[in-house]
Amino acid sequence: GPVMKLYLWDKAASDFCEKFKSYGSTPRVLLVTTVNPKHLGGTLALTSMVSSRVFMDNDVQPSRDYLGWLSSNSDLANKINAEVVTKPETATLEELFAYIKQETAKVAWFECTATIDDVLWGFAWYYISCGGCNSKAVKGPNSLICNNKKCGKSYVTGVAQYLTRISVYDKSEQAVFVIFGDAGKELTGKHASELVASYFEANEGVEADHCVPVPQALLDTIGHTYRFIVKVSYHNLSRKTQTITVTKILPPATPQPIASLEEHAVPSTSDDILKTGGDRVRQASESLESAEAKRCKSG
Repeated sequence: GPVMKLYLWDKAASDFCEKFKSYGSTPRVLLVTTVNPKHLGGTLALTSMVSSRVFMDNDVQPSRDYLGWLSSNSDLANKINAEVVTKPETATLEELFAYIKQETAKVAWFECTATIDDVLWGFAWYYISCGGCNSKAVKGPNSLICNNKKCGKSYVTGVAQYLTRISVYDKSEQAVFVIFGDAGKELTGKHASELVASYFEANEGVEADHCVPVPQALLDTIGHTYRFIVKVSYHNLSRKTQTITVTKILPPATPQPIASLEEHAVPSTSDDILKTGGDRVRQASESLESAEAKRCKSG
């Protein structure tokens, strides 16, 4: 099934570290007793408690039984869905910035519905990555070199990857989102390498290191509304940048009647961040006029 995040605290964490270091290889089975399921930063997780205990591989009979099952069911064991179970909190841009300003804020994921206002100029919309690890590739004396020292590849094949900054807005605030990799394909329907290759095919004789202009596929997204899964990172919390990283892009949800929003509003998990459904409806009504003016201006 899907992969679950596990958080170990205090004695459970120290016990795990001690056991892990004593193993000659990475254990295949980890058994943790007395765990508490909860949402941390919008991600469904299992967290250890005071009474939690950690066992590995052959430490206890249940683990030995499961190892035996793995050996006889290798086909099923290899069908694990590596997608982490997530349920990001829904937030407006205003609520997102309010969360970042909190002293107790941690790295977290949110779902924001926003309209693309523009693709920012003055920045490259892509970068050339190492074909092996996707780290940035830099020009060497004779070929590209991976910028990641852990990669170990002296010479690499360059692959174009999205690194696109877009201006977005909703009825509460404006923001700058940065889109990487697969999120860019979800937005345009095409890989960055496809768009770069198409440009050079249409412009024969252009040098390979020429900066490719923003493609029409990206410009066509301006004025459209999407649901963005965004990550509040350490850089946001340390005030190094206000640019928000997009990890996934979803098509906009089907609008629901206002009555339904008021009736089924999810209770707030933080009074400082998430408003009730009624508050959202009232805020939307009050700011509708200004939002329409903004759309006209951006168009």
